[in-house]
Amino acid sequence: MHLAILMTNTDESEFAQRHPKDGEKFTDLILMARPEWRTTAFSVKDGEFPQDLSAFDGAMITGSPASVRSGAPWIAQLLDLIRNAHARQFPLFGACFGHQAIALALGGTLDHNPGGWVHGLTRNRLLARPEWAAALPDEMKLYGSHCEYVSILPPGAAPLAESNGMNSGCTLGRHIFTTQHHPEMSHGFIAALTEEMQETIGSGAHARAMASLAEHSDQQAFAESLARFFEQAARP
Repeated sequence: MHLAILMTNTDESEFAQRHPKDGEKFTDLILMARPEWRTTAFSVKDGEFPQDLSAFDGAMITGSPASVRSGAPWIAQLLDLIRNAHARQFPLFGACFGHQAIALALGGTLDHNPGGWVHGLTRNRLLARPEWAAALPDEMKLYGSHCEYVSILPPGAAPLAESNGMNSGCTLGRHIFTTQHHPEMSHGFIAALTEEMQETIGSGAHARAMASLAEHSDQQAFAESLARFFEQAARP
């Protein structure tokens, strides 16, 4: 399979330059489960979009510190791409910003997290288990970092997981799968990001995040489920 990675991460700081870009992170994630697959990354936040998305077997939309609601021209173009992909049931996976962009593009609603920043290791209760998600535990641990969330899912979407009473992932038909969190992040990266964002998230959230990182995410199980999602979405 050949997947497009639509990179939305607008962070160009010194911290970002010291770490792998999201194209590499999402490639590593899917190759963890399917080492023979190929990926091509597009920096959509810089206006670089695939000329023909149908040349790929599916696409992954990454996370970003940008808000989907900012009104930036590249975001409007991405939302149009999502609507067009959905209309022809093209396989899409969205993580964090990608999850929110898919929801907003298809008629959902975003809001600020009522409790402020969610950062560190999150615990997510599965509300449904599609056949391709057999590898996921009932309580799925993923690294997260966000201050907005999907408060209302788009029409036709089914909740997949919830965390602390908030939606943390959904499916729509066989061709859309999202998570509010960051399955692409390694333990080392989220630990470094937690230190980098200490002032942004505040002392309380920082302390909770550091304590949460005593455990690791279910990255391997998520990678396998993600691969199976694309495999079943590609079948007639």
